Amino acid sequence: MEGLSSRLSVETEGGEPRPSGRRESGGDTGPEPTWDMRTHFRACRFIMETGVKLCMRSVPVATACVLYHRFFQRVTSRVYEPYLVAMSCLYLAGKVEEQHIRTRDIINVSHRYFNKGSSPLECDKEFWDLRDSVVQCELLILRQLNFHVSFEHPHKYLLHYLLSVKSLVNRHAWSRTPVAETSWALLRDCYHGDMCVRHTPQHIAVAALYLALNSYGVELPIGEKEWWQVLCEDVTKADITAVISDLLRLYDMEAKCI
Repeated sequence: MEGLSSRLSVETEGGEPRPSGRRESGGDTGPEPTWDMRTHFRACRFIMETGVKLCMRSVPVATACVLYHRFFQRVTSRVYEPYLVAMSCLYLAGKVEEQHIRTRDIINVSHRYFNKGSSPLECDKEFWDLRDSVVQCELLILRQLNFHVSFEHPHKYLLHYLLSVKSLVNRHAWSRTPVAETSWALLRDCYHGDMCVRHTPQHIAVAALYLALNSYGVELPIGEKEWWQVLCEDVTKADITAVISDLLRLYDMEAKCI
């Protein structure tokens, strides 16, 4: 699916954000995104689409996005070419997550991304100059991040939470609703913005599952604690609301970046 994986808007119920499966046309959808926000959104979409074409696993792609966001937290956005940084992040993420991707493959897939229907680049001076740029940019990213390039992602937490919640839901109801698929899609969408580095992995995982369950009206048994408090002791309703609000702003960003 192109762009973000889900189309969700917000309705208000009791002061809480509630997901809805439609997007209203027109009206005020918040302030216009800045040039930086648009650029980083598009660059992360490039990382994800290129990662898919390179057959990268989800965690290496997520690592590439985090590398990208953390790099631009430390430098001035307009000084560096975002897509060159994105290519170098893919290359570095492959090393970090032990799924090494050849620079030639990254360059050719990226070239095809920007030049639809074009042939692979010849191994001429242009190719080698671009390859050198990718490698030099990788070194720059490492220096800017002080070689801290290993990150904890929400993926393992979401997997654990899904297995726990699945055991509480009627199996027929679970099979009829794509809660798991939607949760993973929402999680992936979080990496289009810097919310993936502003919120803790556990809170992102809980919020993705919370939004997916509410989207399909799946209710869990009520106990002494809310189900999300049982799964993650330090998460609050405000934390979940903050993650969901940031995610919904990303969906508005998608509409404005087309």
